[in-house]
Amino acid sequence: MRVAIAEDGALFREGLVMLLDAAGHEVVTCVADGDALFDAPTTPGADVAILDIRMPPEPDGGITTAERLRAEYPKIGLLLLSHYAETHYLMRILDIGTESIGYRLKEKIASVEVLTDTLTRIHDGEIVIEPVLAKRLVERPRGKEEKALAALTERETEVLKLMAEGRSNPGIANRLYISPKAVEKHVASILSKLGIPPEDTHHHRRVLAVLTYLRAHWTES
Repeated sequence: MRVAIAEDGALFREGLVMLLDAAGHEVVTCVADGDALFDAPTTPGADVAILDIRMPPEPDGGITTAERLRAEYPKIGLLLLSHYAETHYLMRILDIGTESIGYRLKEKIASVEVLTDTLTRIHDGEIVIEPVLAKRLVERPRGKEEKALAALTERETEVLKLMAEGRSNPGIANRLYISPKAVEKHVASILSKLGIPPEDTHHHRRVLAVLTYLRAHWTES
């Protein structure tokens, strides 16, 4: 696929280019800040834009640039990268949208396989959440949500963590080595126990519903 990059760290930027080249992707834009990415004539032709969250022109310039890109070029997928898994970043990213968007740690995409998997899922319209952050959200509920989550079985909790990462039912089945039918039953049970309406079964709406539920009484330590 065609990829645009905005990353102010020269070494990491060049490393991304090497990984993308090795995976057979085409880098159409490669710049050091959000303004340069947005203004580059090649950016509109990209399938996915990779953005460093903390880069110029603002402290969180990657998120600002992502907002501008989504407004101007809604078909471009967005992958935001950071050294840190921060809940407040995730909340701002979810405000941009819940389709064709992702938030990953830089250290976790340092292989062709992981980077390609992440980009492919985003290009296919999915939301991709850093697993460590999804796990933290699931394991640190507050208030009435804590009681509801305690009612989940061990397997349902595993499925919920993967749901919070943005994985589809087939993706969850592959990760847990269970059948898609079993995943469907677990998901239905989870949504029922969490009090999420049955109509929120579409993949992206489901992810948003689960994350919204989990963040309602979550406080960062």
